Amino acid sequence: MIVELVRLLITLALMAIGYKVGPSLYSESPDTAQVLGAIIGTGTGYVVGGVVGRLFRSSLDSIPKSIVARSTGPELFAGAFGVVVGVFIGLVVALPAVVFLPAEVGVPIAVLIVLMLAVAAARLFSGRADEILAATGLRRRGGLVSRSLADTGFLLDSSAAIDGRVLNIARLGLLRGRVWVPGFVIDELQGLADSNDAERRRRGRRGLDVIEALRDIPEADIAVLEDTVPGVEEVDAKLIAAAGRADLTIITTDHNLSQASVARDIEVLNPFVLADAMRAPVSVGDRVHVSIRRAGSEPGQGVAFFDDGTMVVVEEAANLVGEEVDVEVTATTRTAVGRMVFGRLVS
Repeated sequence: MIVELVRLLITLALMAIGYKVGPSLYSESPDTAQVLGAIIGTGTGYVVGGVVGRLFRSSLDSIPKSIVARSTGPELFAGAFGVVVGVFIGLVVALPAVVFLPAEVGVPIAVLIVLMLAVAAARLFSGRADEILAATGLRRRGGLVSRSLADTGFLLDSSAAIDGRVLNIARLGLLRGRVWVPGFVIDELQGLADSNDAERRRRGRRGLDVIEALRDIPEADIAVLEDTVPGVEEVDAKLIAAAGRADLTIITTDHNLSQASVARDIEVLNPFVLADAMRAPVSVGDRVHVSIRRAGSEPGQGVAFFDDGTMVVVEEAANLVGEEVDVEVTATTRTAVGRMVFGRLVS
């Protein structure tokens, strides 16, 4: 549409120029010269207008997306404000064309200038809705960007939010691009936070706190994804569908979700695996100091955990739950869900 409008205005301007200039170039037959000048101007304007219109549209595509069908209130507000600013600037810039050029030429040129500046300003302002709201002292509800899916980046799963290591990844600047937090993930965490079970309630609150903490990290660009996935009820299936549709990378510590995503050619960032890869390994024969948390699955085993979540299975420690002990590492293994360490009590 924008290409046709630009072409029309340029064609009208060049047709008027040809109509005015024709008689001065061929004075023997002014009427014929006017017709020929108008025809030549129209043809030239059609070609030139098409080229200029396409260049203008290409330039708009490089500006952040503006008022589209799924835009939200902040984008609409910023886009409308941009139209007003663009029209005002366009009128100032186009004023000389109206004053100094004949009306047949000056008016189409002025309209073209105003149109192009208004559209460009709307695109630019709507793409910077966050900064405009911040400059006016306003903020989006909940302090988070609330948009529909328009950019590529990452999709945060509830397991990664609860895990919390995504905060360190964000602080290191490793999350290049927007981090989308789906509304259904927030709903899932809210459901956990309202649970009657103390452990589930703690996990839900931690996940919500991590999402809020991500907002305060300058290196992280956090946004709430309001898009729904019709016909899909299960949260993991919704994540996979949303990520596949927009070419997003899922951030999760859920092993089953990771496998399902990879099977569908969706990239996965697992903070647990990343931390495991970067951690200094514990070797056989090393001595570590741990606290026995619970009994293991096998008789006599006690289970402890390193600070990073690595499970330590200790022989003959089932009766030492709640006590801190020294353990000698006897073996290590890497499983699908991470590393495991086996050891025995140091006598």
